[in-house]
Amino acid sequence: MKILKTLLVSVLVAFAPAGFAADVPLPQGVTKVTSVEGITEYNLANGLRVLFAPDASKPTTTLNTTYLVGSRNESYGETGMAHLLEHLMFKGTPAYPAAFSEMSKRGLRANGTTWTDRTNYFASWAANDATLDWYVRWSADAMTHSFIARKDLDTEMTVVRNEMERGENDPFRSLLEKSMAVAYQWHNYGKSTIGARADVENVNIEHLQAFYRKYYQPDNSVVIVTGKFDEAKTLKLIADTYGKIPKPTRVLEPTYTVDPTQEGERSIVLRRVGDNQLVLATYHVPAGGSEDFAAVDLLTTIMGDTPTGRLHKALVQTKQASQVFGFAFNFREPTLAFFGARLPNDGSLDTAKQTLIATLEGVAKEPITAEEVERARTKFLKEFELTAADPERVGIALSTAIALGDWRLFFLTRDRVRAAKVDDVQRVARAYLLPDNRTLGLFIPTSQPQRAPAPALVNVAPMVKGYKGEAAIAQGEAFDATPQNIDSRTHRSTLPGGMKVALLPKRTRGATVHARLVLHLGDEQSLFGTSPTGSLTATMLNRGAGGLTRQQIQDQFDKLKARVGFGGDSTIATVSIETTKENLPAVLKLAATVLRKPAFDSAELEMLKAERVTTIEAQRKEPTAVAVMALARHGNPYPRGHVRYEEDFDESIADTKAVTPERVKQFYADFYGADHADFAAVGDFDPEAVKALLAELFGDWKSAKGYKRVPNPSYAMTPTQLRFETPDKANAFFLAQVRFPLQDSDPDYAAFLLANHAFGGGSNSVLWRRVREKEGVSYGVGSGFNASMYEPSAVWRANAIYAPQNVGRLEQAVREELARVSRDGFTAEQLKDAKNGLLQRRRLERAQDNFLANGLAAQLEIDRTYAYAEKIDREIEALTPEQVNAAFRKYIDASKVVFVYAGDFKNVK
Repeated sequence: MKILKTLLVSVLVAFAPAGFAADVPLPQGVTKVTSVEGITEYNLANGLRVLFAPDASKPTTTLNTTYLVGSRNESYGETGMAHLLEHLMFKGTPAYPAAFSEMSKRGLRANGTTWTDRTNYFASWAANDATLDWYVRWSADAMTHSFIARKDLDTEMTVVRNEMERGENDPFRSLLEKSMAVAYQWHNYGKSTIGARADVENVNIEHLQAFYRKYYQPDNSVVIVTGKFDEAKTLKLIADTYGKIPKPTRVLEPTYTVDPTQEGERSIVLRRVGDNQLVLATYHVPAGGSEDFAAVDLLTTIMGDTPTGRLHKALVQTKQASQVFGFAFNFREPTLAFFGARLPNDGSLDTAKQTLIATLEGVAKEPITAEEVERARTKFLKEFELTAADPERVGIALSTAIALGDWRLFFLTRDRVRAAKVDDVQRVARAYLLPDNRTLGLFIPTSQPQRAPAPALVNVAPMVKGYKGEAAIAQGEAFDATPQNIDSRTHRSTLPGGMKVALLPKRTRGATVHARLVLHLGDEQSLFGTSPTGSLTATMLNRGAGGLTRQQIQDQFDKLKARVGFGGDSTIATVSIETTKENLPAVLKLAATVLRKPAFDSAELEMLKAERVTTIEAQRKEPTAVAVMALARHGNPYPRGHVRYEEDFDESIADTKAVTPERVKQFYADFYGADHADFAAVGDFDPEAVKALLAELFGDWKSAKGYKRVPNPSYAMTPTQLRFETPDKANAFFLAQVRFPLQDSDPDYAAFLLANHAFGGGSNSVLWRRVREKEGVSYGVGSGFNASMYEPSAVWRANAIYAPQNVGRLEQAVREELARVSRDGFTAEQLKDAKNGLLQRRRLERAQDNFLANGLAAQLEIDRTYAYAEKIDREIEALTPEQVNAAFRKYIDASKVVFVYAGDFKNVK
């Protein structure tokens, strides 16, 4: 995962020294360590480290608890223990016996992740003191009082195996895992974090409890709080809760295993059912904290980026492969860099392999250029800056840096990328991209073997001693994300050219802006026969426009510190934007150039078609894709060629191959224009200036053919059970669906919204408790509901992943719960918890700027405001159990549900 760059600061902090942070009263036993760029570290007497990254401009709070234990710390027979603990931590403590359910009730977005060097638990919520207090108290209690019980391990075991099998379904993940196992001879990085199946299935509970007591202690953990919170109160709360935990007397021994320099090429060949070929070259490189890792990171972009990278030019543009990639894992100890390509089954794997290796290991003959380094540096620093402006992403990035040795590496890595020279990248490339340091093909004897530098551990402490960093990032305003305040602050208007505009200006951290532009295209008759031309047209927009190549467009967006995405289909074209206040005008101008002057280069179209076909081919035997496609086609009443028709895999491939440059250009000429467009922006900008610029850029742009939304009414689906074989897939997929005529303005809407949330909308739902908690047959299970805002047309869907041998238990559990709720209804307590969780989730979503921009854009077409959201909130608050149960019974009847099962069932009895 890439670590990212900071922004310039506001006038307020511009006059303060680097590392300035407001003084916070220190509770007894707490010491302040340092402040760097607005982030402050405190230490408790028991060894706990605390990081505060306050940002009042975003009304959410995120808390990460990072334990410095991962798969690297597991001993023989213990693989998977760190990951098992991640699951069992949510099973509760004596004081909090139903922790995960309580989080759902409070509307927390919570989860945990395990990796090689750390385990991270995190939660985000709409900022309020009560939730912060509860979560801190649970987190502190869970550190040393979690059950870690045999009974919970037994029920969770199937879920963990299910997660393990889900990874085995993916050819790339399987090849990556096995390549790492071959690349490392001794180090634990060669073992999958999820663990060996034998170790996980036979884990000794006493050993697991000992592992927990050893590593889950205050002196081995860091608490990170970001977003909106009272620093003084929160520091005291942490001191009062975590601070009560005694400092352990045990001593954690440092790990010291380091693989020797690799002597000779290594290889792995994986044979499984699939529809794509993969070639992966793996090289040993320095640890993430090493001074050379910045050059390694830049090198992976130079080689693996699309469309600027060397591999894209050597493999994709020559049609030897459909996709390429390059990345390096940011590990605490000596790590690996990966480069690879994906190609269809009729492609030459041997030719692609030879080209891949020649391109990577040919840096001596074709040295890295200054232009390549600068382009990679610009991309890195853009990502850093945008991440630094987001409190939630900052917390995750700090957790990653902590795992490397110290949180200040987050900033120090940025400094190293800035300072990296062409010679540094060239030196690293020549040192590590060597045949004898590669894991890939066959062994080739040589009389003059070359050896990479010996790996070495990194001592981060002297690197960050006294480190001050730059000035703290500019802060935003404290924004109250209530529907009433959103509407009162939003400027809505219609420009002379017809574009509808909704602008919500507010000061944001780092002066960031999120925007969305939507072009509505055609009508039912004129769009007939345009799929997939419409989708390919939208994707082709930024692959060359206004005299700029695809590479030049990407370079300019990177220099403008902007994430810009173009998408769409036959009915719609979209542009999503994330940038900064100072760059918004230039980003809009460049986006307008892309939209209004696309080149539609025939070579780029051929590459895009090859990518699409390869992707579709890969889906043929994937359980999820097979089930989703089958359900989308079941009962579909539209003829082939209609935009609401659902194609099968063969039709999609044939229609994609049939698209020509002329068809793309004609579709664009017929339908593209801004006279039926919606634009919304949220963030730090001048609304009048934005409106004037939009009028200038798009005011005269009109589509040749008119627009009228293609209707999408509800249609009947014959109840049935569909079953599909997907051979050699360790994981299976389940779907259940019902269609019914309900619009989001109907009286029943709020009641069914709550009913769905109670049935399958969270970790306290009926489905979760039965299928995940009680039966333990699914890692992920839930239900979703969507009702159109245009017409009475709604879809309710339940889904789950599971092991094929558990299909009977899964089916029985889902059918029994559908029947039970229809018969007995939800209890008052269930609906009380669901109501609170749903309302908290809706509030959390409104606190996200990108969600707000998308929501405002969607509202424009039907002249809706956030008063509608407030109305739904009030209706949810007022709902009675009788109303919710009546809505569920009215629309969900198990005898009318379509059930779909896709997996490898050949050995299931």
